[in-house]
Parts: sequence; structure tokens; C-alpha cells
Amino acid sequence: MMPLQDLVVAIVLTIFLIVGVYQFYFLTQNHMIKPAKQFDMKVDKLFKFKGYWVWLYSGLYYPMIIATVLTIDSMKEYNYSFMSFVFLLFIQMAFFRYYPVETPAEWRDFSGLKQTRSVRFMQLVQKYDDNTNCFPSMHVSVATLVAFHVANNVAEVGNWPFLFPVIIALSALWTKQHYVVDVVAGVVPGWIAWELYKLIQY
Repeated sequence: MMPLQDLVVAIVLTIFLIVGVYQFYFLTQNHMIKPAKQFDMKVDKLFKFKGYWVWLYSGLYYPMIIATVLTIDSMKEYNYSFMSFVFLLFIQMAFFRYYPVETPAEWRDFSGLKQTRSVRFMQLVQKYDDNTNCFPSMHVSVATLVAFHVANNVAEVGNWPFLFPVIIALSALWTKQHYVVDVVAGVVPGWIAWELYKLIQY
């Protein structure tokens, strides 16, 4: 772990990274070069909306990204790690701009559901996050890259960090935020960003 002063700075920078990334995310969402397409696959019908998964989709996702900083030993290593997420952002933006995909409007219709805390939280998430920018899943891509970093930084945990992208992928499906193909494809950009990180770091 970094010295406390460096750790505080790194956590603050990570929060700014998360907020900043979403500005680029919204930029592509609002400036697609062609109409977004929808997928029609039977496998997606196997996942019916289960609101409680939103607490993992958003409630676990962001803290885990920030917690990754705790596994880093120096600011130099942090800077290189930071760049890996910048690489991932540019990969995702290319897909969002040139291959826009959206989920069906009915996936966001909660009128027939009891207004539980989970449903209300889901509606809050969707208030800011449109139904476009689906393919590949950025949640899964980021979770995959986080898992690579944690597994590399804390070797004694083995492959357990890779449960994180699996949980995030399932939460994306049960909250109807993504198609199955989105979450499967989401692993690839995360892996590519990790390979680019290894090139510049090692």
C-alpha cells in the first residue's frame, strides 16, 4: 500500500477519473453518428428484471474501483494503472460512437412493479444513464480490468478477483441494463487495456 498521503491523493484522483469518464460516456451517448441498433436474441428473455441486483450493479461497482487503489504500492504504479483505464475509455468510446447499441424501451418500464427501494434506485440510475452505449458493456470491461490489476497486485488472492466481473455481468443482465452479448464482449476491451498496461509498465 502507498504512504497515507499518496493514498489520499490517489483516491481523490480516482474519484475524479470516474466522474470524468462519465463525461466522455455521455458525449458519445449524445453524439452517435448513426441510429442505435437493438439485438433480438432469445437468451436475453431468460433474464427477467430483478431489482435487488442494482445494489451490486452500482453499489459494489464503484467502491471496488476505488478499493483497487489500496492494492497499489507507489504513485508511479498508480499513474500507469490510471493510464490503463484511459486506454479502456478510448476503446469503449470507439464502439459507442461507431457501433451504437440500445436496449428496448420496455426493459425500462417499471409501471407494473411495486416501487421498492431497488426499483427506485434503478430509476435513479437510469435517469442519468440512457439505454444506449450498450455494446460492449463498460461495467464488465472496467470490472475485468480491475480484476486483472488486483490479481496482479495481490498475488496471494489467486483468481478470486475475477468473481467481480462475473458478479457485475450478472447484475447487468438481471437489471436489464445489457444484452448477454454485451457482457460477454465486455471482457475483451478490459483484457486489451490490461495488455496495453503491461506493455508500458513492464
